[in-house]
Amino acid sequence: MQGEIALDWDIYLLAGIGSTRTIFAECIKELQRRYSESGKSSRIRELFPYGDHTHNFYRQLLKVGKDLYRLSKSVQYGAHAAAEQVRQLSAGRPVLFIGHSGGGVAAYRAAVMLWREGVIPDWRVVQIGSPRQPVHADHADKVHYIVAVDDKGECADFITRIGTWGGFSPSRNGVPLWNRVKYAPKHIVPVPMLGGHQHYFRKEEPFVHPERGSNLRMVTETIWACIAGGLG
Repeated sequence: MQGEIALDWDIYLLAGIGSTRTIFAECIKELQRRYSESGKSSRIRELFPYGDHTHNFYRQLLKVGKDLYRLSKSVQYGAHAAAEQVRQLSAGRPVLFIGHSGGGVAAYRAAVMLWREGVIPDWRVVQIGSPRQPVHADHADKVHYIVAVDDKGECADFITRIGTWGGFSPSRNGVPLWNRVKYAPKHIVPVPMLGGHQHYFRKEEPFVHPERGSNLRMVTETIWACIAGGLG
């Protein structure tokens, strides 16, 4: 396309455990198409912070579990793996992290780590079908959380029930009460889909709604409308 300018932000898609190497292929094509139509050339890369489907599944599962443990500061397997690659390729540039499942856990931790180190000047995170992970209040506005729902608006992704955003908050009389969304992202976005956790990026039958279109279309449009389309 004539007159294209380079997008200031770098974009990384982070896969969860057991993912195939093609999981993001169609999503990347769709985002690139949208940027091209907007007159921008984009740099979009894929990361597999816990390995792919050829690696031991249970070892990957253990690593995600440890990364979710809120009191752990040293054990951040996925974040360290992702951050190392971003340091090499995107130092000094703002980054949009899009993480599916456990990739969303690694995405948030990597973003905060790199920002605190001064490696990246700004960041945003989109978590798609990820376990619930506490988000610091200072970062809540930077995180969008996409969750699949059915036609009745009920959660259709069991992985999003894992973990917690909860914490104790003082009540009016000073007694600590459990607040289940104390550490939740500011933007929680339900997306109607056909299927569940493993179907966010599917575009073929039976994952095509007669009116809404495919799951891939719904998810990509949500990413674009929430964040990606507004990046400079």
